[in-house]
Amino acid sequence: MAKQNQANFQPVIKNRQAEFQYFLLVRFQAGLVLTGTEIKSIRLGKVQLQDAFCLFQGGELWIRNMQISPYEQGNLYNHDPKRARKLLLTARELKKLKTRMEEKGLTIIPVKIYFSERNMAKLEISLAKGKKFYDKRESLKEKDVKRSLERERE
Repeated sequence: MAKQNQANFQPVIKNRQAEFQYFLLVRFQAGLVLTGTEIKSIRLGKVQLQDAFCLFQGGELWIRNMQISPYEQGNLYNHDPKRARKLLLTARELKKLKTRMEEKGLTIIPVKIYFSERNMAKLEISLAKGKKFYDKRESLKEKDVKRSLERERE
């Protein structure tokens, strides 16, 4: 689940169900407003993105249901694991997302969390459209074909 960056060995946490459940249309890089114990938990790779989603409140973009486990050494100053967290995007990106969100069937989902070169936690979000059951079945068939081709090459 957690892959290591080469520079500082920081984890990259991916939402593996995102590409299976949705067609990912446009991707954006967003900053996160976090507390000290949250960033320490992210560095340890203790994040779940599977149930998370993004929504607009008061002209700002927020992420809900992203679980960051409590930091083990953060006694009194620990955070709420599922609190809403504000996402930092430019005004142009927010406007673009909001207009596209008004289209039928589109949502914003988190794809992965990683650390930038400046050691800042970044969240990659994507404007996505849900897949139908037959689309998911087709994705599984493509995956099986790729797997069988890889076996034949070996």
